[in-house]
Parts: sequence; structure tokens; C-alpha cells
Amino acid sequence: QVQLVESGGGSVQPGGSLRLSCAASGSLSSIYAMNWFRQAPGQERKLVARIRWSDGNTYYADSVKGRFTVSRDNAKNTVSLQMNSLKPEDTSVYYCYAVIGGSQYWGKGTLVTVSS
Repeated sequence: QVQLVESGGGSVQPGGSLRLSCAASGSLSSIYAMNWFRQAPGQERKLVARIRWSDGNTYYADSVKGRFTVSRDNAKNTVSLQMNSLKPEDTSVYYCYAVIGGSQYWGKGTLVTVSS
């Protein structure tokens, strides 16, 4: 049984920074990539960033390029999302997502609020 647990959400002023983490536990022998999605109220869930587990290759949505950085720690089975220069439109619940062994797994999410 695989579990993904996010942490690090909170409230921050525009221009501030937050770091999210996702810890994966269970049978993790076949992770292809770890992903961060976000969902704002009334909107669909959207992919924010992805990191390929084997070589660290990354992908970012245009809306976060240059501000967010995704990284991984293979030994600890964790993926992090460093978010800088946060904007009010970054306010969302952020979810960790992975396909492992052909099954999809979601974390429960962590709320990020950017407001003055």
C-alpha cells in the first residue's frame, strides 16, 4: 500500500516563499515520476510540476516557470516544491501525485494561501 503525505502549506504574503514536501511510503519499486498538482476553488486540478525519478528531468507549467523548483531525494522517497515569488493566484490546495506499479496515488493535499 502506497501513501503520499504532503506537508509545508500555509499562509504567506505576495512575494513570499513556501516549501512543500511529499513523503512516499510503501512499495515504491516502480516510480516513474512524482508530480505536484493544484486546485483552486471552483477550478479543475492542474499539473504544476513533475520530476522524473530516474534522472531528475523536470517539467513546469508556464504559470510557475522561474518561480517554482521541484526536487527529489531518492534515498528518502520525498519530493519537494520550492515556491518563490508567490502570487495571490497561486492560492490553491496542492496535491502530490504518482503512478506506481500501474496504480495512481494522490496525497490528501495541503493548502497554500497567498494574501496580503
